Amino acid sequence: MPSSTATANATQPSTHVRSMTALRIALALLASGALSPAVAQTGAAACGDPFRNHFGPFDYRTAPAETRKLVEDYHFTPGIESMTRPKNTMFQDMAQDVSYTLGVFPNHPRALLVMTRLAERWKSDPPPGAKITVECWFDRAVRFRPDDTVVRSLYAQYLGKRKRTQDATRQLELAAEAAKDNPLSHHNIGLVYLELGQQDAARQQALRARSLGFTGTQLTDQLRRAGKWSDTDDTPARQ
Repeated sequence: MPSSTATANATQPSTHVRSMTALRIALALLASGALSPAVAQTGAAACGDPFRNHFGPFDYRTAPAETRKLVEDYHFTPGIESMTRPKNTMFQDMAQDVSYTLGVFPNHPRALLVMTRLAERWKSDPPPGAKITVECWFDRAVRFRPDDTVVRSLYAQYLGKRKRTQDATRQLELAAEAAKDNPLSHHNIGLVYLELGQQDAARQQALRARSLGFTGTQLTDQLRRAGKWSDTDDTPARQ
């Protein structure tokens, strides 16, 4: 889920692929164990200023490869990303390294996903080693780069999983605005709408993606099975 974002999310290709991988993993994890549905406090007072850090902060989508490597080689290694092998901390404090990564790159999509999974694993929010809640990290990310459609989609998934459908829908509405004329972004947003059970909104995103030349069928196939897509919809009509 989703095989699955770049006009407003213009990135270097390798970063874009990693962002899409994070979105696919997050959709696959949507049905896994949930945390408390309580609404966390957000905003600068509760979550801090994402624009202030001892190094950076940098937009992960456009940060130079050497900058990403400098941080990830020490604080977001494959072992940390898979939550199997810490590098600088004890196993139970692995969120400390993920926090460092998110301090430098507030909109690092895979680090946001790992922070979510660590909180789920330890049934603690914040997870051990982190000083603020998972939702604070998402809040910081969207305040840092409001046009990041991948981050907003991940945030929507996080909120939807906690039965906060209205908040999740708002994140997807903002993501769709930021997507502008990027067909892949609209397609991926539609997939998240489907995960939230909002088939009509998903259909609108599919139509928008098709009008912009997107030819993939993952979203439309699911809509077709739900009775929300027909053969006539397969003819792109520029909007």
